[in-house]
Amino acid sequence: MEQLIIKNAKLNGATTDILIENGRFKTFAPHITPSQEQCELFDACGMTIVPPFFNAHTHAAMTLFRGFADDIELFDWLNNYIWPAEAKLTPYDVYCGSKLAILEMIKSGTVFFNDMYWFQEETIRAAEEMGVRAAVGLLFLEDENGNIAERNVRGNQKLLEMKKQQLFSDRITLTLAPHAVYTVSERNLRRVEELAEELKLPVHIHLAETAREVQECRKEHSGLSPVEYLASLGLLNRNLIAAHSVHLSNYDIEMLADAQAVLVHMPCSNMKLNSGAFRFADAFKAGCRIALGTDGCASNNNLSMFDEMKFAALAAKREDNSPTAAPADYVFNIATTGGAEAFGIDSGEISPGKLADAVLINTDSSYLTGGEFIPGMVYSADSSVVDSVICNGRIIMKHRVVPGEKQIIEEGRKCAAKLRAK
Repeated sequence: MEQLIIKNAKLNGATTDILIENGRFKTFAPHITPSQEQCELFDACGMTIVPPFFNAHTHAAMTLFRGFADDIELFDWLNNYIWPAEAKLTPYDVYCGSKLAILEMIKSGTVFFNDMYWFQEETIRAAEEMGVRAAVGLLFLEDENGNIAERNVRGNQKLLEMKKQQLFSDRITLTLAPHAVYTVSERNLRRVEELAEELKLPVHIHLAETAREVQECRKEHSGLSPVEYLASLGLLNRNLIAAHSVHLSNYDIEMLADAQAVLVHMPCSNMKLNSGAFRFADAFKAGCRIALGTDGCASNNNLSMFDEMKFAALAAKREDNSPTAAPADYVFNIATTGGAEAFGIDSGEISPGKLADAVLINTDSSYLTGGEFIPGMVYSADSSVVDSVICNGRIIMKHRVVPGEKQIIEEGRKCAAKLRAK
């Protein structure tokens, strides 16, 4: 029986000890003593315990392309820079890039990421070694002949075989990940719908990311928007994870709310690429389910959910022309508890019985001096306030130290240099 006792943590303003047993929160009391010799103790004096962040959309290994081809229009960026560079990726590159991304996420308080990328088994290997949670996508992206690229087919088959043989832990889940409506044909999107029903997996897709995507979709599919098009294929439902969703009509928002699909808002990436503005206030008022993500480092250029929270809140206030739009407690919730709920993870709350995922925040930081705690986390803080991180009952960062971080950075640097070489 694995036990961890967190001593003297602040929870909802009160000091408490917390017993974690077999990966779940068990007991909260003023003074808890170990019941076995192997119990690990962690003194959290001066720290507040909160739910961790859940990054609902990223491309982890793109840490290797951080700062590569900045300040370029999206389709030019993808077609002429990113995709040619990605063609040179090896499995080891993805492994190293994913570990570098996970290190950055842990350092900024994130314990889960939803990934769409190549060589998925290497992303899983990295996540398993680093002790985090991940949803990894079976990727669907077509070649010039309208067929799913061969390496996608091989990768997807390998993932399904790994799942069948239980070759990864329950911290890893799978999704079906068609890239977008403009890179996956109707024939293959219908196949995705069939697989989603057969395998009981969520569908993760870039949706309505640019005005061009919407225009071309309406032209090619009898006037249907990307949202309406997915609905016609049976893909618009509670199990849809729709990344970006920045070009939505009122009717699209109504449909997404009725279907209870998850909209993943990535304000930093959207602003950097100038791809559009998510209608946060309208989606909130309509009752849409919203989560936050970072996108990949090539279009952000970091993986900090602190940035996403602040930019999401500020952009919503500007959109709604009201300082009361997107209040801090709501934004913090969708970055934490809401993200866990979106992926069916029994986490996102610091309470008995829940999976023991948590972040210990240094409340002595100047960023959190004065004012209320949650608004401080949303509007003031950065990743430096994160002292320690717990995932599945294990401390994966202690006092800002992650095991092996120097080697992870060095290997990532080597891979990035190789991929950028002419």
